Amino acid sequence: GACDGRGLLCRALHPGFAQNRRVFLAYTAPRRATAPPDYDCTLRVSEFTLPATEPLRIDPASERIVIEVDKPYFNHNGGRIAFGPDGFLYVSVGDGGGPNGCDLGLGHAPEGNGQNTQTLLAKILRLDVSDGKTTGGKAYRIPKDNPFADGKDGLPEIFAYGVRNPWSMTFDRGGNHELFIGDVGQMRWEEVNIIKRGGNYGWPLREGFDGFNREQPALAPTSRPEKGLRGEPLLDPIAVYKNLSGWKGDPEAMGISVTGGYVYRGRALPELTGQYVYGDWSGIQGSPQGRLFVARAGKGNERWTVDLLRVGRPYGCVCAFGEDNDGEIYVLTNASTGLTRGGGKVWKLVPSEKN
Repeated sequence: GACDGRGLLCRALHPGFAQNRRVFLAYTAPRRATAPPDYDCTLRVSEFTLPATEPLRIDPASERIVIEVDKPYFNHNGGRIAFGPDGFLYVSVGDGGGPNGCDLGLGHAPEGNGQNTQTLLAKILRLDVSDGKTTGGKAYRIPKDNPFADGKDGLPEIFAYGVRNPWSMTFDRGGNHELFIGDVGQMRWEEVNIIKRGGNYGWPLREGFDGFNREQPALAPTSRPEKGLRGEPLLDPIAVYKNLSGWKGDPEAMGISVTGGYVYRGRALPELTGQYVYGDWSGIQGSPQGRLFVARAGKGNERWTVDLLRVGRPYGCVCAFGEDNDGEIYVLTNASTGLTRGGGKVWKLVPSEKN
């Protein structure tokens, strides 16, 4: 069955946090009153203000709702938030979920929410929350260079679209400061994308580099769509790996659900500099055998190469990654595939011990 993606999903400190104490949280709230009565929940991004002195505890009374997106089902929430180098707040939103996972059913457009630019589902959003003021009844402004800023061909909050469940999203702190997401696939492919302004990443027309059959997702499609509904090109992921659900018994199948990470910019592991470190949640359905990967950029437009990142011990389900001020990477794991207490660990990637 589908994994429950509700709860507290992400936190992001405002770039000026040291002075303004503004912190943003993304979480799933109970279905708001204005949502359709048969919907499940509402994805909410809110701003809070922390005190200037210890203890640094968020006061719920300081909540100021920034944006809400109603969701027909409990899964595929996305819900990651991050401030970009441009100072704008980026928000990942899943396609609405559902029991079939194929962008079908209640709350899904006929063409799929991924290809419908009149919904915030299945999108990467970009909001200007710089001054904390309310404009036109909304707690954010629209950046002038958002692809649909004029509202003609799509909602002005949209930065990119055609994603399925981008529950991992980070900016490269070095290089070209690109935006990376891990986008969870349906049955055949798990993928990593670099998000470009106005980009259409293909869901549900594509999964990975292939086309996608919404009615029979386990079957390899015979065609690969190249363009979206407005004739725009569909953008390829930078890296993929095979999902065990659709490639049973295939030795190249590496997992069941991608967990996006970070481009490494630390000093402890110079051999990883500029490479994208990420993982797979479980490795095998129902078993806490997550894996770590590293993706290296190819030359020109070549696909990135993906290799297993060797680590010294089993570490459970790979739930998330973290990055400290020095650019070192941490791996967050759980000892069980379910939500159980006492099994969570935080690991730091360090050089292996020399024998």
